[in-house]
Amino acid sequence: MLLFAICLAAIAALVTAASLFGFNPDLAIAALFYDPATKDFVAGKDSHYALLRDHGLVAVMTCAAFAALALRTSRRRLPSVPGRAVVFLTLSLLIGPGLIVNVTLKDNWARPRPGSVTEFGGTHAYVHWWNTRGTCPANCSFASGEAAAAAWMFGPAMLAPPHWRVAAMAGATVFTVAMSVLRVAAGGHFLTDVVFGALISLVVLLGVHRLVFGWPFAYLRRKRSTSSTAA
Repeated sequence: MLLFAICLAAIAALVTAASLFGFNPDLAIAALFYDPATKDFVAGKDSHYALLRDHGLVAVMTCAAFAALALRTSRRRLPSVPGRAVVFLTLSLLIGPGLIVNVTLKDNWARPRPGSVTEFGGTHAYVHWWNTRGTCPANCSFASGEAAAAAWMFGPAMLAPPHWRVAAMAGATVFTVAMSVLRVAAGGHFLTDVVFGALISLVVLLGVHRLVFGWPFAYLRRKRSTSSTAA
Protein backbone atom coordinates (compact mmCIF):
# COMPACT_ATOMS: atom_id res chain seq x y z
CA MET A 1 0.00 0.00 0.00
CA LEU A 2 2.82 2.39 0.84
CA LEU A 3 4.37 1.60 -2.56
CA PHE A 4 1.06 2.38 -4.26
CA ALA A 5 0.88 5.71 -2.42
CA ILE A 6 4.42 6.55 -3.52
CA CYS A 7 3.51 5.73 -7.14
CA LEU A 8 0.47 8.00 -7.00
CA ALA A 9 2.54 10.81 -5.50
CA ALA A 10 5.10 10.38 -8.28
CA ILE A 11 2.37 10.53 -10.95
CA ALA A 12 0.94 13.69 -9.39
CA ALA A 13 4.38 15.28 -9.29
CA LEU A 14 5.10 14.38 -12.93
CA VAL A 15 1.75 15.72 -14.15
CA THR A 16 2.26 18.94 -12.19
CA ALA A 17 5.81 19.37 -13.50
CA ALA A 18 4.69 18.73 -17.09
CA SER A 19 1.94 21.35 -16.73
CA LEU A 20 4.43 23.92 -15.49
CA PHE A 21 6.56 23.33 -18.60
CA GLY A 22 3.69 23.81 -21.02
CA PHE A 23 2.44 20.25 -21.65
CA ASN A 24 -0.87 19.44 -19.98
CA PRO A 25 -1.35 15.68 -19.38
CA ASP A 26 -4.77 16.32 -17.84
CA LEU A 27 -6.21 17.68 -21.09
CA ALA A 28 -4.23 15.25 -23.25
CA ILE A 29 -5.49 12.18 -21.38
CA ALA A 30 -9.07 13.47 -21.17
CA ALA A 31 -8.98 14.03 -24.94
CA LEU A 32 -8.29 10.31 -25.48
CA PHE A 33 -11.79 9.57 -24.18
CA TYR A 34 -13.60 12.43 -25.93
CA ASP A 35 -15.49 11.91 -29.18
CA PRO A 36 -15.75 15.19 -31.17
CA ALA A 37 -18.45 13.68 -33.40
CA THR A 38 -20.89 13.12 -30.55
CA LYS A 39 -19.40 15.87 -28.40
CA ASP A 40 -19.36 13.52 -25.45
CA PHE A 41 -16.99 11.27 -23.55
CA VAL A 42 -17.00 7.61 -24.50
CA ALA A 43 -18.36 6.45 -21.15
CA GLY A 44 -20.55 9.47 -20.58
CA LYS A 45 -23.81 7.78 -21.51
CA ASP A 46 -22.81 4.14 -21.22
CA SER A 47 -25.35 2.24 -19.10
CA HIS A 48 -22.76 -0.33 -17.97
CA TYR A 49 -20.50 2.43 -16.72
CA ALA A 50 -23.39 4.08 -14.87
CA LEU A 51 -24.16 0.76 -13.19
CA LEU A 52 -20.56 0.35 -12.03
CA ARG A 53 -20.36 3.92 -10.75
CA ASP A 54 -23.71 3.85 -8.95
CA HIS A 55 -22.81 0.64 -7.15
CA GLY A 56 -19.23 1.61 -6.33
CA LEU A 57 -20.12 2.95 -2.88
CA VAL A 58 -22.28 -0.12 -2.25
CA ALA A 59 -19.23 -2.29 -2.94
CA VAL A 60 -17.13 -0.22 -0.53
CA MET A 61 -19.67 -0.38 2.29
CA THR A 62 -20.30 -4.10 1.73
CA CYS A 63 -16.57 -4.76 1.95
CA ALA A 64 -16.38 -2.77 5.19
CA ALA A 65 -19.24 -4.76 6.71
CA PHE A 66 -17.72 -8.11 5.72
CA ALA A 67 -14.29 -7.04 6.98
CA ALA A 68 -15.68 -6.07 10.38
CA LEU A 69 -17.70 -9.31 10.56
CA ALA A 70 -14.72 -11.46 9.60
CA LEU A 71 -12.51 -9.79 12.18
CA ARG A 72 -15.09 -10.26 14.90
CA THR A 73 -15.35 -13.96 14.15
CA SER A 74 -11.58 -14.27 14.61
CA ARG A 75 -11.73 -13.08 18.25
CA ARG A 76 -10.00 -16.20 19.55
CA ARG A 77 -6.93 -15.70 17.36
CA LEU A 78 -6.69 -11.88 17.43
CA PRO A 79 -8.56 -10.77 20.56
CA SER A 80 -7.39 -7.15 20.47
CA VAL A 81 -8.07 -6.47 16.77
CA PRO A 82 -11.88 -6.36 16.19
CA GLY A 83 -12.83 -3.25 18.19
CA ARG A 84 -9.91 -1.22 16.92
CA ALA A 85 -10.50 -2.50 13.39
CA VAL A 86 -13.98 -1.00 13.39
CA VAL A 87 -12.57 2.31 14.65
CA PHE A 88 -9.84 2.24 11.98
CA LEU A 89 -12.23 1.47 9.11
CA THR A 90 -14.86 3.97 10.23
CA LEU A 91 -12.50 6.86 10.97
CA SER A 92 -10.51 6.45 7.75
CA LEU A 93 -13.68 6.37 5.64
CA LEU A 94 -15.20 9.40 7.36
CA ILE A 95 -12.01 11.49 7.33
CA GLY A 96 -10.57 10.66 3.88
CA PRO A 97 -13.36 10.20 1.30
CA GLY A 98 -15.88 11.90 3.57
CA LEU A 99 -14.62 15.00 5.35
CA ILE A 100 -11.53 15.91 3.30
CA VAL A 101 -12.61 15.04 -0.25
CA ASN A 102 -16.40 15.34 -0.43
CA VAL A 103 -17.11 17.91 2.27
CA THR A 104 -14.03 20.17 2.16
CA LEU A 105 -12.50 19.99 -1.32
CA LYS A 106 -15.29 19.34 -3.81
CA ASP A 107 -17.41 22.34 -2.78
CA ASN A 108 -14.52 24.73 -2.17
CA TRP A 109 -11.96 23.86 -4.88
CA ALA A 110 -13.74 25.41 -7.87
CA ARG A 111 -12.15 23.35 -10.64
CA PRO A 112 -14.60 22.60 -13.49
CA ARG A 113 -15.03 19.00 -14.59
CA PRO A 114 -13.71 17.88 -18.01
CA GLY A 115 -17.21 17.78 -19.47
CA SER A 116 -17.71 21.42 -18.47
CA VAL A 117 -14.59 23.03 -19.96
CA THR A 118 -14.46 24.74 -23.35
CA GLU A 119 -11.94 22.23 -24.74
CA PHE A 120 -14.65 19.56 -24.58
CA GLY A 121 -17.73 21.55 -25.53
CA GLY A 122 -18.46 23.15 -22.16
CA THR A 123 -18.65 26.76 -21.08
CA HIS A 124 -16.06 26.92 -18.28
CA ALA A 125 -12.37 27.75 -18.64
CA TYR A 126 -9.95 24.96 -17.79
CA VAL A 127 -7.86 25.44 -14.63
CA HIS A 128 -5.02 23.37 -13.20
CA TRP A 129 -5.63 21.27 -10.11
CA TRP A 130 -3.79 23.72 -7.84
CA ASN A 131 -5.95 26.68 -8.95
CA THR A 132 -8.84 27.18 -6.52
CA ARG A 133 -10.27 30.13 -8.47
CA GLY A 134 -12.17 28.28 -11.17
CA THR A 135 -15.79 28.88 -12.10
CA CYS A 136 -17.39 25.66 -10.85
CA PRO A 137 -20.07 26.61 -8.28
CA ALA A 138 -20.34 23.31 -6.34
CA ASN A 139 -19.61 19.58 -6.50
CA CYS A 140 -16.50 20.29 -8.53
CA SER A 141 -13.81 18.18 -10.13
CA PHE A 142 -11.05 18.24 -7.49
CA ALA A 143 -10.72 15.79 -5.94
CA SER A 144 -12.47 12.62 -7.05
CA GLY A 145 -14.77 11.18 -4.42
CA GLU A 146 -15.11 7.90 -6.29
CA ALA A 147 -11.34 7.43 -6.48
CA ALA A 148 -10.99 8.26 -2.80
CA ALA A 149 -13.70 5.79 -1.84
CA ALA A 150 -12.22 3.10 -4.07
CA ALA A 151 -8.74 3.59 -2.56
CA TRP A 152 -10.25 3.21 0.90
CA MET A 153 -10.59 -0.49 0.03
CA PHE A 154 -6.93 -0.74 0.96
CA GLY A 155 -8.12 -0.36 4.56
CA PRO A 156 -9.84 -3.76 4.79
CA ALA A 157 -6.95 -5.19 2.75
CA MET A 158 -4.49 -4.02 5.41
CA LEU A 159 -6.41 -6.04 8.00
CA ALA A 160 -6.57 -9.23 5.93
CA PRO A 161 -4.80 -12.33 7.31
CA PRO A 162 -1.18 -12.55 6.11
CA HIS A 163 -1.86 -15.35 3.62
CA TRP A 164 -4.66 -13.30 1.99
CA ARG A 165 -3.05 -9.87 2.18
CA VAL A 166 -1.30 -9.85 -1.21
CA ALA A 167 -4.51 -10.90 -2.96
CA ALA A 168 -6.51 -8.31 -1.00
CA MET A 169 -4.04 -5.55 -1.90
CA ALA A 170 -4.11 -6.61 -5.56
CA GLY A 171 -7.91 -6.53 -5.55
CA ALA A 172 -7.93 -3.07 -3.98
CA THR A 173 -5.45 -1.86 -6.60
CA VAL A 174 -7.54 -3.19 -9.50
CA PHE A 175 -10.72 -1.70 -8.05
CA THR A 176 -9.11 1.71 -7.49
CA VAL A 177 -7.56 1.88 -10.96
CA ALA A 178 -10.77 0.68 -12.65
CA MET A 179 -12.98 3.23 -10.89
CA SER A 180 -10.47 6.00 -11.60
CA VAL A 181 -10.20 5.18 -15.30
CA LEU A 182 -13.99 5.03 -15.59
CA ARG A 183 -14.34 8.48 -14.06
CA VAL A 184 -11.83 9.94 -16.54
CA ALA A 185 -13.46 8.09 -19.44
CA ALA A 186 -16.85 9.54 -18.50
CA GLY A 187 -15.56 13.11 -18.38
CA GLY A 188 -16.24 13.33 -14.67
CA HIS A 189 -12.66 13.95 -13.56
CA PHE A 190 -9.18 14.74 -14.81
CA LEU A 191 -6.20 12.49 -14.16
CA THR A 192 -4.97 14.64 -11.26
CA ASP A 193 -8.42 14.56 -9.66
CA VAL A 194 -8.43 10.77 -9.37
CA VAL A 195 -4.74 10.55 -8.44
CA PHE A 196 -5.05 13.06 -5.61
CA GLY A 197 -8.38 11.60 -4.48
CA ALA A 198 -6.82 8.16 -4.12
CA LEU A 199 -3.63 9.60 -2.59
CA ILE A 200 -5.58 11.51 0.07
CA SER A 201 -7.43 8.34 1.03
CA LEU A 202 -4.20 6.32 1.25
CA VAL A 203 -2.43 8.94 3.38
CA VAL A 204 -5.41 9.05 5.75
CA LEU A 205 -5.43 5.24 5.96
CA LEU A 206 -1.75 5.19 6.90
CA GLY A 207 -2.21 7.98 9.44
CA VAL A 208 -5.27 6.46 11.13
CA HIS A 209 -3.63 3.03 11.14
CA ARG A 210 -0.61 4.54 12.86
CA LEU A 211 -2.92 6.15 15.43
CA VAL A 212 -4.99 3.03 16.11
CA PHE A 213 -2.53 0.15 15.65
CA GLY A 214 0.94 1.60 15.17
CA TRP A 215 2.79 1.38 11.87
CA PRO A 216 0.98 -0.81 9.30
CA PHE A 217 1.15 -4.54 10.06
CA ALA A 218 3.32 -3.99 13.15
CA TYR A 219 0.65 -5.41 15.46
CA LEU A 220 0.56 -8.65 13.46
CA ARG A 221 4.34 -8.99 13.74
CA ARG A 222 4.08 -8.47 17.49
CA LYS A 223 1.38 -11.15 17.69
CA ARG A 224 3.52 -13.68 15.81
CA SER A 225 6.53 -12.80 17.96
CA THR A 226 4.53 -13.27 21.18
CA SER A 227 3.12 -16.57 19.95
CA SER A 228 6.59 -17.86 19.03
CA THR A 229 7.97 -16.91 22.47
CA ALA A 230 5.09 -18.62 24.25
CA ALA A 231 5.59 -21.77 22.21
